[in-house]
Amino acid sequence: MYRNTQWLDEVKDIDTGELIQEGTDQSAGHFNNMEHGISDAHLAAALLVIQSSLTADQVATEEKTVTLTNTQRYPFNSSTQTIALSTVRNFADYTVEAEIADHEGNVGEVRIFDRMLNGFKVAYDGSAKSATIKLRIKGGM
Repeated sequence: MYRNTQWLDEVKDIDTGELIQEGTDQSAGHFNNMEHGISDAHLAAALLVIQSSLTADQVATEEKTVTLTNTQRYPFNSSTQTIALSTVRNFADYTVEAEIADHEGNVGEVRIFDRMLNGFKVAYDGSAKSATIKLRIKGGM
């Protein structure tokens, strides 16, 4: 973090030459502090340029709510469902956040897998008969 230096001029009495105020030392320590501050400001500006260049599509969140059902008895599970994306992605590295909204039984872990540019699969591995899951899809643009 930049440490601000309060610079002072050297002030002498014009008639007597007596030192009234000692000026700030112009040493490598002070100048290197400035160099670090300039470097930090340059880096911060570059990061702001990168962040501001992201398009609305790249930061937009697509939300879906799905109800998965399981007709098999534990430890078997038939809850897998394919989810189509409203917007086809350019990359399959998008993130999917899953939140269980409602359930009938033990949901276990929600799994997101087989990501494609136009969709993915979601399932849970517990013994629940059904689970309603909110999905938030981000990135991949």
